[in-house]
Amino acid sequence: MRRFEGRVAFVTGAAHGIGRAIVQRLAAEGASVVLADIETTTAEQVRSGLEKQGASGLVVACDITDRAAVDDAIARTLARFDRLDVLVNNAGGSVRIGEFEQTTMADWHRQLDVTLIGAVHAVQAALPHLLRVRGNVVSVASVNGLAAFGEPAYSAAKAGLVNLTRNLAVRYGAQGLRFNVVAPGTVRTRNWDDQPGALERLASIVPLGRVGEPADIAAAVAYLASDDAAWVTGTTLTVDGGVLAGPFGGRRYDDVHGLSPEVHGLSPEVHGPEA
Repeated sequence: MRRFEGRVAFVTGAAHGIGRAIVQRLAAEGASVVLADIETTTAEQVRSGLEKQGASGLVVACDITDRAAVDDAIARTLARFDRLDVLVNNAGGSVRIGEFEQTTMADWHRQLDVTLIGAVHAVQAALPHLLRVRGNVVSVASVNGLAAFGEPAYSAAKAGLVNLTRNLAVRYGAQGLRFNVVAPGTVRTRNWDDQPGALERLASIVPLGRVGEPADIAAAVAYLASDDAAWVTGTTLTVDGGVLAGPFGGRRYDDVHGLSPEVHGLSPEVHGPEA
């Protein structure tokens, strides 16, 4: 499929994990891809791989918590490609801040800045250019934003991203701009490298019997960003192996043998630099 031929996609948190898989999928379908990340060296390696396959890519340094940096990244995108068709809000992550009663307001702000406010920055910067071509926005949230899996600050930020998406879908629908969300469950990324056995234990409570791979999320993003989803907006596509269909393959989540207290929430897919 070449659903993105002639189109430009801007992907935040593009150097690792889910973001990298999204970049590769969109490029394989014909998109020119902008890789926005704070880890530009790794992003350049990804871009080089794309270009060896005949795809066009641009790496831009971008800290999504810094609105000026986001504005500059979008400006560089327009200078190179003269258009912007798809924004993928993928960067973000779970800030390890302990139990609810231990979290400070500074902790909450750190989590909200990287997970929710960063997406706001990207949408505001990209909006006039997306409106010009009747483009669309896909944001990567989490099942944590839809149900109680722990990590209250992370979960609240992801829930905010889901509701923001619905509001923007209604606000800009008449102008042809679509907003959608992909909500992953547990995905195999580098975030799990220091927790041996955790993914296998988590897989045992997934109805489909395995944790997700970055390519699973990339496929969902590509669908929502494409014309195949031309009449889809304001929706949240859950990609979790059936976890939210529940209850956890017939087992209680807390009863999974060996699941450590640190492995709370099914969504430490941790997008962007942490992934």
